[in-house]
Amino acid sequence: MSNSYAQAVLRTTDLAEVLRAAGRLLDLADTTELEVDFEARVSTPRELERLGGVMPDAEWWSYGGDRNGSSAEGDTPSECLPIFMRRWCMAPEAVAGFLAATGNVPAMVRWDFRGWPEAPEAGLGVGGTRGAYVTVCVNARDLDLDEPAPDHTLYVHVKQVEAERAPWLAAQVGLRVFGELEMAPL
Repeated sequence: MSNSYAQAVLRTTDLAEVLRAAGRLLDLADTTELEVDFEARVSTPRELERLGGVMPDAEWWSYGGDRNGSSAEGDTPSECLPIFMRRWCMAPEAVAGFLAATGNVPAMVRWDFRGWPEAPEAGLGVGGTRGAYVTVCVNARDLDLDEPAPDHTLYVHVKQVEAERAPWLAAQVGLRVFGELEMAPL
């Protein structure tokens, strides 16, 4: 498992706004090798049914307290709620369906691509794949989806040694970073 470093650049209750801003960031990136990862915290059978339909073959595991059960053990997810679901390497076209299925579930969409552009004003060359992500957390205020919220947060990911790329990227699309640069396990 590797890590990137993420910094928030937008928080809003308007999902369309946060997706437009994510799109503007992606327009800056080298997306010739674009894929999308989905994660969600699922608590009810109805949520599981909706999200299971758009996250086929998702990896999952129980969370909270003394809960146990996982896809790796061959358990039945509906018998192990609440669960954390994750599906990697989805096509970008799957984002709309995933977001429609989330409802009020804390969930995350992470776009993974080839790299960030050169940032000459920040003294940085082209950024490579490690640390090149854009994440939208819906109905959550944190990357781990532990803080449910009525709003959505957009993050840019960069390499830790290139932390100055985050405010540069935000400025390119009319935004500003807020909060701290934080490690984001992938």
